[in-house]
Amino acid sequence: MLSFGVTVLPDPPYQRFLELIQLGERHGFEYGWTYDSHVLWQDSYPLLTMAAERTSTMKLGHFVTNPGIREPTVTASAYATMHDISNGRMVMGIGRGDSSRRVVGLKPVPVAEYERACATIRDLMNGRKVEWNGKELELKWARTDLGEIPMWMAGYGPKALAAAGRVGDGVIIQLADPEIIRWIMDTARRAAEEAGRDPGELKCIVSAPSHVSDDLADAREQVRWFPAMVSNHVMDLIERYGWESEIPTALTDYVKARKFYDYGEHSRVGARHGEFVSDEICDRFCVLGTPEQATAKLRELESIGVDQFNVYLMTKNQEETLEAYGRDIIPRFSRVVA
Repeated sequence: MLSFGVTVLPDPPYQRFLELIQLGERHGFEYGWTYDSHVLWQDSYPLLTMAAERTSTMKLGHFVTNPGIREPTVTASAYATMHDISNGRMVMGIGRGDSSRRVVGLKPVPVAEYERACATIRDLMNGRKVEWNGKELELKWARTDLGEIPMWMAGYGPKALAAAGRVGDGVIIQLADPEIIRWIMDTARRAAEEAGRDPGELKCIVSAPSHVSDDLADAREQVRWFPAMVSNHVMDLIERYGWESEIPTALTDYVKARKFYDYGEHSRVGARHGEFVSDEICDRFCVLGTPEQATAKLRELESIGVDQFNVYLMTKNQEETLEAYGRDIIPRFSRVVA
């Protein structure tokens, strides 16, 4: 059964972030997410703590944090603390670090380091002993009685996806193209099986902007920034694996028209670096159109095994988007509806 999340930027004023998270909960979103890019926006860890005290049922976390800006034991301790404050409602999305690292002059965390750090964070924040820097560590105060904090790992390339399969509880995919989603999950689940894990237990979390409107042309303009953002990760893949590899051309071909990327306009409607993105790519990567069209796309995602759709709320008319989902879309996927 498909569940729904919403990602709200930690953009000042912080009161706006809290307002939209609370509104999302009222409209039936089960998950509330935010970015972790401490220079471009406000620091999101205290904002999640505030959100925990202003919500009651919504699960909360980053989409995504990374193990390369904060020392991994700090991240684990922060999540264990927020798990206590939220009464067991924390979930972690984690990646190698894009904007938060590039903006300060660092590259994404190497995959081997990413996997090792994620394995440590996952165990440590859940109260298990770890070995780190030659020391045995344990958060003896962690509230293990509240249940596990799941870790969902982001990735696009074979090595990062294999790490997610071996270590994570699920895979985060930033696009809504069924062909690419199938390839990503097959890659991660194959690694999970090779590691002796149950590949069927690996969750699939898809995120993308969604603009609910009968004006498709305007909807596309609202989201053109998103495939441009994804292209940062695709360019990394091409640098590592080349143009001819196992990675689907459905993911790589569109970036041939890319000219530049400006992190000053990261995740912003109207960003100039999104001008190269075609209407077709907007339609493939996002969820657009009337409630009926959006529902049809979401049904397709559900049919291929997507467990959660996370709306990137970086478009105009944010309240209207949340309302449209709460009124016209989420009820169609409700567990109480036949």
